[in-house]
Amino acid sequence: MRLRVRFVDRVGIAQEILAVLSRRRLDVAAVEVEPPRIFIDAPALAAPELSALEAALRRVDGVLDIDEVDLLPGARRRLHLDALLAAMPDPVLAVDASGAVSAGNAAAAAVAGVPEVSLSGRSLGDLLDDPALERELVASGFRAPAREVVVRGEPFLLDATPVGGEARTPLAAGGVVMLQSPRRVGDTLQALHGHSFPGGLEAILGDSAPMRAMRARAARVAAVEAPLLVRGETGTGKELVAHACHRASSRRDAPFLALNCAALPESLAESELFGYAPGAFTGAQRGGKPGLLEMADHGTIFLDEIGEMSPYLQAKLLRFLNDGRFRRVGGDREIKVDVRILSATHRDLEAMVAAGAFREDLFYRLNVLVLEVPALRERGDDILLLARHFVAQACAQVQRPSCRLSRTATAALLASPWPGNVRQLHNVVFRAVAMSDAAVIDAGDLELAGSGVGAGPEPVAGAGTWHEAVARFEAGLLRRLYAEFPSSRKLAAHLGTSHTMIANKLRRYGIARKA
Repeated sequence: MRLRVRFVDRVGIAQEILAVLSRRRLDVAAVEVEPPRIFIDAPALAAPELSALEAALRRVDGVLDIDEVDLLPGARRRLHLDALLAAMPDPVLAVDASGAVSAGNAAAAAVAGVPEVSLSGRSLGDLLDDPALERELVASGFRAPAREVVVRGEPFLLDATPVGGEARTPLAAGGVVMLQSPRRVGDTLQALHGHSFPGGLEAILGDSAPMRAMRARAARVAAVEAPLLVRGETGTGKELVAHACHRASSRRDAPFLALNCAALPESLAESELFGYAPGAFTGAQRGGKPGLLEMADHGTIFLDEIGEMSPYLQAKLLRFLNDGRFRRVGGDREIKVDVRILSATHRDLEAMVAAGAFREDLFYRLNVLVLEVPALRERGDDILLLARHFVAQACAQVQRPSCRLSRTATAALLASPWPGNVRQLHNVVFRAVAMSDAAVIDAGDLELAGSGVGAGPEPVAGAGTWHEAVARFEAGLLRRLYAEFPSSRKLAAHLGTSHTMIANKLRRYGIARKA
């Protein structure tokens, strides 16, 4: 039976309570004192004896009440700690000041290759096969910087946290050592950056025919375990499409990590993608560093602007694509991972191959599956849908009341050629919302002329009815664009609509090619 005795705290009261237990020769397995309470574990105490014990305890000055509990606080804490350690996927070890393991979880036992019950009392250096690391951690009071360690041939990021002691003095209590595999680091990065991509293919806005066709093809290529090349102009949303394909694949629960090949110099891009071994170069982390390929194991790597990759990295990537193996920078150990490569470019890779600027063999390894992302001018039916979405998004972001686009603003948006595609549309709308306090965003607020794009005709000024305004706008838009796209088929393709509709409207408004 386990009892809790609540009392008025005073000097000596705990001893008096324990003296009552001693006089009654009660077999006590454990006692925990947490003023103003004392907890007693008496396994042999039976119900008939409890009344007499309670009476004796109440005669102690300051005892308020006695009741039965299921567990002592220490035992409850140990149960919670055991459950917490068991639930942690990463190996965790509690180590005393001498470097001996006092506790560890099942993940740590699995990594060390020993039974969980055998962890306690083992040397940390023995478990990690690195006595020098144990000596360093103990000497520094477990304040050593994070570094990479290799346990039974597998790399882990080791992070040590001191337990107890003063901030600037060596510890007497020891520390907690946590190990993270590169894959778990990748999961963390994915969790931190995943908010940038709200969902799968259904999150890609657009109801035009080109976008419906693109989403249908994306759903098919996403399910195929092969490299995918996403092609399209700058600003069309190739990374968003690539991430949606990852979310629609069987790898959706594994990391999706990205590298922009144009944003980093060759040496830095190499270490980011492949990682580096300890001492690989001046300034490298002491224990080495896993690259994106290791961190994305069983997941997806997205290589943006693949056409900008250097010839040296092209050769190294080609070797990885051949057998899934690579070496870190400065390393001699072969590492094998299961990663799907998605790449993207706005460059003409075929022309680059012909000019010798891109490896032909790598091109054919990346070009197994292809997904073309249409330019915004090819999906004109989506412009207003996207613009209204961006308006609502911008209002929330700048914390201003909701607003809407005027008829002249929508006409200007439809008339723009959008050389910067969806990215340009987003920037134009955000700037207009952020810089205007009006409830209605007008064509002038969009500042399209300032970006080199004309605002187009004013289709509704002086129009008597809605149908007259629409007709005036259509006629003005078609006359302006027909000079640039002098056939009904070219114009229909530019506006993202059917050839028949454009041909009928050209006849209706008497628009013909000039001789």
